[in-house]
Amino acid sequence: MSHPTEPRPAKLVIRFLFSDFQVQRSALEALVSDFGPMDFLSMPGDFPYTTYYDDEMGHGIRRQTAGFVNLVAQGALPDLKLRTNEIEARFLQNGKRQINIDPGILNVERLVLATGKNFTHRIYLREGIYADLTLMYHKGAYRPLPWTYPDYREPEFLHQLEVLRKKLRFEQEGIFPK
Repeated sequence: MSHPTEPRPAKLVIRFLFSDFQVQRSALEALVSDFGPMDFLSMPGDFPYTTYYDDEMGHGIRRQTAGFVNLVAQGALPDLKLRTNEIEARFLQNGKRQINIDPGILNVERLVLATGKNFTHRIYLREGIYADLTLMYHKGAYRPLPWTYPDYREPEFLHQLEVLRKKLRFEQEGIFPK
């Protein structure tokens, strides 16, 4: 018989897409206000993978990654997504998003994103939110799965996750300065 226990808290990782730096700045301020200080923020990079978001955000879309100091309960994934949806809604213009915010939880074994879209590999959690197993840690690195989005396969992003994973391990073991 198994003995259910609460998993260790995870690192909140948020990736976002934007084309307007003023919206990006305001959204970052909202995220910090809600989730606490960041301990990681990547440089904004190009997002050449799809034109799916161009109708909403225009051309020249940028991708950026943030990590947060405060660890989160793994069961909080739906709450994180619902909150980031509210932040996205704050920046709507003519019913179109100006920023796309994708929260995820990083632990030493995996990266799980929150999404409102069902698909075969996604597990329903609650309140219209699904868990998307995006990367698995295997043989010393985070590894993509067949459904992993192209920008989550980038070597630079995988390196960022390695840095965040090291921070997470220090934080979980209580030896990382707060």
